[in-house]
Amino acid sequence: MYEQETAGMIVRVAPAFMADQSKPTEGRFVWSYTIEIENRTGDPVQLISRFWRITDENGMTQEVRGPGVIGQQPVIEPGESFRYTSAAPLAAPSGVMMGAYSMQRTGNGEAFDIDVPLFALDSPHNSKLVN
Repeated sequence: MYEQETAGMIVRVAPAFMADQSKPTEGRFVWSYTIEIENRTGDPVQLISRFWRITDENGMTQEVRGPGVIGQQPVIEPGESFRYTSAAPLAAPSGVMMGAYSMQRTGNGEAFDIDVPLFALDSPHNSKLVN
């Protein structure tokens, strides 16, 4: 598990290789990743948008931006967590992901970003390790 704290918000990531969704002979490698965002601040906050940078072992980089996560823009109350699972495909056996969430305090509208720690996407089909 990977973990990072920014501005009183903790982001935890647990990636897992999805052998049943991957087709190594066709150059398709898929990972799920479960994210938990814990609010240790004294204010309710809303997740507004996300940014991902996904880089495979060959240096191919994809950037993904969009509103919310998995179709939601959850409000996370103080002392509570929000958890979701998503997936990322690569054309290579390994890679890394990192990102950020744009958040907003629901009380005063203050916007701030929180970091998602860099995490490894290593499959059993690794030809070389990137981390």
